[in-house]
Amino acid sequence: MGEWLERQIRVSKINYKSAGVDIDAGNEAVDRIKDDVKSTFTSNVLTGLGSFGSLYDLKPILEEYENPVLVQSVDGVGTKTIIARMMGKYDTIGIDLLSACANDIIVMGARPLTFLDYIANDKLKPEIIEEIVSGMVEACREIDVSLVGGETAEMPDTYLPGEHDLVGVITGIVEKDKIITGETIQPGDVVLGLPSNGLHTNGYSFARKLFFEIGGYDVNDAIPELEKSVGLTLLEPHINYTNHVFAALEVGIDIKGVAHITGGGLVENLPRILPDGCGLEIKKGAWPVLPVFDVMQAIGDVDEDEMYRAFNMGIGMVFIVDSSKVERVKDALKELTEVYEIGVVESGDKNVSIN
Repeated sequence: MGEWLERQIRVSKINYKSAGVDIDAGNEAVDRIKDDVKSTFTSNVLTGLGSFGSLYDLKPILEEYENPVLVQSVDGVGTKTIIARMMGKYDTIGIDLLSACANDIIVMGARPLTFLDYIANDKLKPEIIEEIVSGMVEACREIDVSLVGGETAEMPDTYLPGEHDLVGVITGIVEKDKIITGETIQPGDVVLGLPSNGLHTNGYSFARKLFFEIGGYDVNDAIPELEKSVGLTLLEPHINYTNHVFAALEVGIDIKGVAHITGGGLVENLPRILPDGCGLEIKKGAWPVLPVFDVMQAIGDVDEDEMYRAFNMGIGMVFIVDSSKVERVKDALKELTEVYEIGVVESGDKNVSIN
């Protein structure tokens, strides 16, 4: 047999799976999640899993609006996925993804409608996909969002062994004249903070350096100041504030501005909703800083200003309201969360001071 023919026979035995992509594993993943995903569908969803695109009937919803505006956002979980991999625990990062995306559109007064997810990795493991999506489904049900579609991508060499990338796209709707823009904010208004329960989805590169490189901790280690292990503390799922925002809006409270406290903390996120001529003074001690932030600051002897710029420091969402509305907001949210008066609006140039 000639050398060329022998080579062709060897090549002919190569298939997609031998190149690192397992189609059967993808099919198994879909089989594992399809019933769970369908449980999020409303009557507006016209397609199931497996379609090239998702169909969503807007007509029944649009009839409720005079001038409807669609609001969309895309976000990811970032390097929090590395903590999930270290723990071998993936059931909360789907919650993180949905919550991060939803919080970015509710700040404009939009009610979330649909969600799309994208899960990429080096090697597809159906049981991990199922675990991720189960959390995502739980979060969708909590705020009546339809998980209308998604994508899994197995890309060896693009991702390191065991790596996952998790991205989502959310679509919501709001009446045009009810969009929360922040333009009516003025000096004298009050800044209200809704508590976070941890890092949410931000600052994990910094947190990993502090805990694992500088502190030398393992994810299973206990630290006296923390109620859970290091890993479980860092995997605490991102709070979804959709019900909090609408608890206030649906009783007619005029919220002038809403900010999701993501990467950059209070310092970087609050200026995004301030009109010209306004600044904010945030009062330290007006809310309880979570122990995880105190622990990280102590491990790395981190400057306090850097902590407030990198992390949410215990405040995950901010409302800005007229001083006369403060008690109404607290009353509307009393079944859901504490509400802290954390600062005031002053004259300024979109500056935020934390004193």
